[in-house]
Amino acid sequence: MIDKKYDFDTVIERKGSGDLMHEALLPRWGRDDLLPMWVADMDFATPDFVVDALKKRMEHPIFGYTVTPDDYWSSIMDWLKDRHQWDVQRDWLRFIPGIVKGIGMVVNVFTQPGEKVIIQPPVYHPFRITPQGNGREVVWNPLILREDGSYEMDFENLEKVCDDQCRILILSNPHNPAGIVWPRQTLERLADFCYDHHLLVISDEIHCDMALFGHQHIPFATVSDKAAQISITFGAPTKVFNMAGIVSSYCIVPNATLRQKFFGWLSANEFDEPTLFAPIATMAAYRQGNDWRKQMLKYVEGNILFVEEYCKQYIPGVRPLRPQASFLIWLNCRDLHLTHDELQDLFIDKAHLALNDGEMFGPGGQGFMRLNVGCPRSIVQQGMEQLRDAVAQLDK
Repeated sequence: MIDKKYDFDTVIERKGSGDLMHEALLPRWGRDDLLPMWVADMDFATPDFVVDALKKRMEHPIFGYTVTPDDYWSSIMDWLKDRHQWDVQRDWLRFIPGIVKGIGMVVNVFTQPGEKVIIQPPVYHPFRITPQGNGREVVWNPLILREDGSYEMDFENLEKVCDDQCRILILSNPHNPAGIVWPRQTLERLADFCYDHHLLVISDEIHCDMALFGHQHIPFATVSDKAAQISITFGAPTKVFNMAGIVSSYCIVPNATLRQKFFGWLSANEFDEPTLFAPIATMAAYRQGNDWRKQMLKYVEGNILFVEEYCKQYIPGVRPLRPQASFLIWLNCRDLHLTHDELQDLFIDKAHLALNDGEMFGPGGQGFMRLNVGCPRSIVQQGMEQLRDAVAQLDK
């Protein structure tokens, strides 16, 4: 039997669909004539088997209160076991209404106002915004930028900044924006540190199914018993199957004491009840989606290689860090020797591109931009050509 070949080259017009990618251009960048390559969803069609499953349910004309199918949980557990060798038990799992929301929930359940949350920038900006917005202090433990452009955790500084008011460490695994698949040794060392310092670890693993170039994601909770006992893991099918508008996130909590406290709070507030379409989309994705996933990742790898070669040949002042996971490329633009405002002007007003500005990811993000290549290659090429022409004007 010949596997179905999926199409990732067709450009799908998203304008008019209410998509954030386009609708946010004018309010956020002050102009709507930019090529949007910023927010972390893809321009690929959501897989047909997901769409078909949703259509099938919509044939029934009543969208009333609905029980959660047993296979919703089984599909998640089977997927995690098959893809990540993680044997998750049913009672460890609960639905949550979004991962950033989940971070806010954990912060409120397990900390008091004024207590501290550790993050490791440059990192996904809600790791900072959410605790701060809930009256908690954010403690920075910046990653170390190595000479080859990659990153490592700074355990010496972590020891210095962690005091007795620190309660939580938020881990991006795989890392956003740098696309790092953290090595087992690093995760084991982090687990030891956090266990010894009585820190709860929130492990955001939403990009776990998007490991690239032969890399293998390692769930934090699997590296040791210590890691399992101090962690709350967040996951979702929404990134890899491009259905972020259908919120279907889940949390995994192996420790019974943490479960009782967190799941009890979720249940009391009915935050753990999926909406009608979330289980349907999840079951279709996890039961039928692995071949689509592999083809999509192979296409994304081609886009990444295209950007690397294009920058090497035409824009040597921009050095892309090859992501080990996800469809996001962390662009090191420091060799252009531009100030923050000048770099913004280059990308927005000269190249007419909308990317995520590196500074929004915290200390260490200065001089970087985050590029989304989860789109047809023709769009990637257009973006690179616009950037090439803009950089060429800097020397004139």
